[in-house]
Amino acid sequence: MLFAHLLERLIRQGSLTVIDAANRQHHFGDGREPVVTLRLHDRALHRQLFFYPSLYFGEAYMEGRLSIDGGDIYRFLALIGENTRARDGGWDAVPASGFARLTSQLGYLLRRFLQANDHRQARRHASHHYELDERLYDLFLDSSRIYSCAYFMTPDDSLERAQQQKCRHLAAKLRLRAGQRVLDIGCGWGALAVYLAEAADVDVVGINVAEAQVAAARVRAVRQGLAGRVSFAVCDYRDVSGLYDRIVSVGFLEHVGIPHFEAFFRRVRACLAEDGVALIHFIGRPDGPGTTNPWLRKYIFPGGYSPALSEVVAAIERAGLWITDIEFWRMHYAWTLRCWRERFLSQWENAKALYDERFCRMWEFYLAACEATFRFTPHGVFQVQLTRRIDALPYTRDYMFDAEKVLPLTTAAPVPPRQDRELT
Repeated sequence: MLFAHLLERLIRQGSLTVIDAANRQHHFGDGREPVVTLRLHDRALHRQLFFYPSLYFGEAYMEGRLSIDGGDIYRFLALIGENTRARDGGWDAVPASGFARLTSQLGYLLRRFLQANDHRQARRHASHHYELDERLYDLFLDSSRIYSCAYFMTPDDSLERAQQQKCRHLAAKLRLRAGQRVLDIGCGWGALAVYLAEAADVDVVGINVAEAQVAAARVRAVRQGLAGRVSFAVCDYRDVSGLYDRIVSVGFLEHVGIPHFEAFFRRVRACLAEDGVALIHFIGRPDGPGTTNPWLRKYIFPGGYSPALSEVVAAIERAGLWITDIEFWRMHYAWTLRCWRERFLSQWENAKALYDERFCRMWEFYLAACEATFRFTPHGVFQVQLTRRIDALPYTRDYMFDAEKVLPLTTAAPVPPRQDRELT
């Protein structure tokens, strides 16, 4: 079995047993915990997983052509992640077939083409992921339906509390003043916009190309009694106009694409008041430019890319903006995804009623693979604060901490009871 040649070079810690399609057992590792058994049900996987595991492994799990005995898919991905992280050279030293290396290099060369998110493509890509049945998102997101990294201040924070802490943290960095105009680029279902309006007495405009999300956000604003303070529009960031005192964007830059980074930041600058402040929150990689995993690009986020900080900073410099603060969240998204994955697994039958078994396995693999990515590979969340003027903000960060002490944690429903657990 060709796949065994990769595993015997990779697995040094823990125990992995692979039962191939001929029912032969292959053992890897040192015999210690954790113990994982992977079962292959299709002979084609013997070579597919050797030549192109980054695509075929996820596809095979979706289709039921491979399974995990006595555990979930995350156990296998975590075992791979632990062994990779322990290697000298880290992920650069992961063994791979010549074909896999070639496809990775080709993906890098083609990434500008794959991320050419013009108006039409941006709309199509947003629809692919963000306009699924809304009931799906309610199965695993928090009660505010915030679909981005939460901010865990203590190990026993519930997902709801951590998401509310994220909104408060963003508001503190924006240094809001009553009556200001705020633009939320990629506003999702509107939870952050509503929070900012209520917590800081500001007017917020949220824009998004996903029509279903905008419609739901408008309903949220009406129910909160904020229809006069918060508005939402189906609008591409390239088409937005007007001046705003503050601009915030959470989890949107990942959908912009490398060819459009400079256009994005030039639009931010054009819409930002002379003394304004912008805050861009995005998934990034601190180890330099890369590519999007082919399975994730094909099934979950077409056109998406988590950029290196160097790629973002270069675009910011060309746009003529000051970087006034950078924060890097190292493990918060792994913890967020664990909450989402556990919630989704507990709602499997309800998700299956909305779609089917194949979809559920796809979604489980998506959440598990992303959790492993943030736990074991060089990925995290950056928050970059920007201004047009060097003196638009105080010269120390004290104002952020002072604001976070007085801003409300929530402006809507009470905080749900905490779930006592440890983040490991």
